[in-house]
Amino acid sequence: MSGVDGPYANYVSELFQRHHRWLCERLHRQVENVEAAEDIASETFLQLLTSPNVVAIREPRALLTTIAQRLVYQRWRRRGLERKHLDALGDEHPLSLVSPEHLAATWQTLDRIDQRLNRLPSKVRTTFLLSRSVGLTYPEIATRLGISPRSVSDYMETAETCCLRACLE
Repeated sequence: MSGVDGPYANYVSELFQRHHRWLCERLHRQVENVEAAEDIASETFLQLLTSPNVVAIREPRALLTTIAQRLVYQRWRRRGLERKHLDALGDEHPLSLVSPEHLAATWQTLDRIDQRLNRLPSKVRTTFLLSRSVGLTYPEIATRLGISPRSVSDYMETAETCCLRACLE
């Protein structure tokens, strides 16, 4: 893999050999099947390998768990978005009338939205998800996050603009 120095790549390889099986077993308890657990575990090590902050890792299992858990949450969020979209689509048009091209374009748009939301600052992304996914009101979000209602409004505007741009690409 280009861009990764040899000693660090060897170190991550050793971590992979020591902890991959353990991480797969741990993930299998959280995700639907063995293949999904293996995919997430592999992506975890890939993220570790390509991480720009190359430092000595004192607690590799803790770090691997943190990275993997973030990937599991992303997977759940994506599945939730897919389910909501399919439900909305089913209400508008029976799925048998929706073309494969339309579904593919929709998944691509959802993927772009997901990628853009992941690049937003944590509080902006959390505010948006609490509003759209959980259904909290702006005052409830402000209380939960310890921010002003005005900040909630600003964060929502930022996130919605981000989503709109992803849809227009």
